[in-house]
Amino acid sequence: MRIRATVAAVTGALALSALAVPFAQADSQGAAGADKPSAAERFGSSPAKSAFSTAAAAALPTVSNVTVNAGKSIVLGTTTVKTFNVSLTASHESGIADAYIDLWHGTDPMEDVDGLFLPNEEVATCTAASATTSTCKLTITADAYNDLFLNSVAGNWHVTAGVLANDGEIFWDDFHSTHKVQRESKLTVNASPEPVKKNTTLTVTGKLTRANWESSTGAYAGLPSGQSVVLQFRKAGSTTYTNVKGIKTASGGALKTTVTATTDGYWRFTYAGITSTAGSTAAGDYVDVR
Repeated sequence: MRIRATVAAVTGALALSALAVPFAQADSQGAAGADKPSAAERFGSSPAKSAFSTAAAAALPTVSNVTVNAGKSIVLGTTTVKTFNVSLTASHESGIADAYIDLWHGTDPMEDVDGLFLPNEEVATCTAASATTSTCKLTITADAYNDLFLNSVAGNWHVTAGVLANDGEIFWDDFHSTHKVQRESKLTVNASPEPVKKNTTLTVTGKLTRANWESSTGAYAGLPSGQSVVLQFRKAGSTTYTNVKGIKTASGGALKTTVTATTDGYWRFTYAGITSTAGSTAAGDYVDVR
């Protein structure tokens, strides 16, 4: 997370000249101290962009196909460092000069930001499909240990999309879309006794935990009780798991159930996940039935 001392954030699509004086505003932005850049800071303060005409364009740039991490959720453990791609397609009668995407969590881009992922590049790589339309790409690096300090920020994050046209017109929307940033979960499983007599009871236990972003030690913590988990079985010689039964987690994410052992094979738990927490699947535990 890059911290900028004097910034302002803009809500909605804006028409700004690239020659306009950037507006700077120092404010405290949430528990993480996250400072979001403004449209003018990103696009209007660069000398390289000051040569554009100040004449107002007939229309703002249009933006489509904003894509974050190929549409997949951003799943972070306690020490995960993940670099992912972001992109958008933009059109304007004068052509496209630059683009911007960030992810942020909070209620107000100027006054309440408690999570922020900024792009690595100062300028996007824009590839023109025509004189008016380009696809622009950036990368973002999320560092769980240094960027995330509150478990409460897990879930839907806002996606800011910005575009600079060749004539200096700017599209900027801090609430363009949302994308999931989730806590990584882990599942364990153990089926016993091993080996087991045919048609006798097999006890399957395990635990469901998730990344605790507030931990200074990189710990994982059990989810609240009542999480839905499915027990699955794969017969020896098969490549396909089938659902056996659904169960709920107990306190601390503990899992325990019983089944009748009828044939050799692998037992595992799988968890579909919730908005704040990604799904996971345990490695299968083989049981020899005699």
